[in-house]
Amino acid sequence: MYVMLTQKLSKGFKSWKDMVHENKHKLEGFKGRVIFAGSHAEDDNSMVVIMHYDDKEGLMAFKNDEELTKARQEAGALTETTVMTVMTEDALLNFPS
Repeated sequence: MYVMLTQKLSKGFKSWKDMVHENKHKLEGFKGRVIFAGSHAEDDNSMVVIMHYDDKEGLMAFKNDEELTKARQEAGALTETTVMTVMTEDALLNFPS
């Protein structure tokens, strides 16, 4: 299942990106992968993330992990601004390859 997250940051994208690398083991445990993550060219404190989870249970585990939420907040994620949108599986990826 593909998920798009939009979120505001207070410490810029690098802080959030470093946190993701530090929590790689959690993403692997949730069977989740970051397909794309980046900040807006004009605003390093606005970001978009496209993730893929093998199943809904992994997504819910990510969403409900209080330790990870705290790490995200400490890295500058303004979690109250997070908008999570489940995307269709009928997607176009890496075209043309």
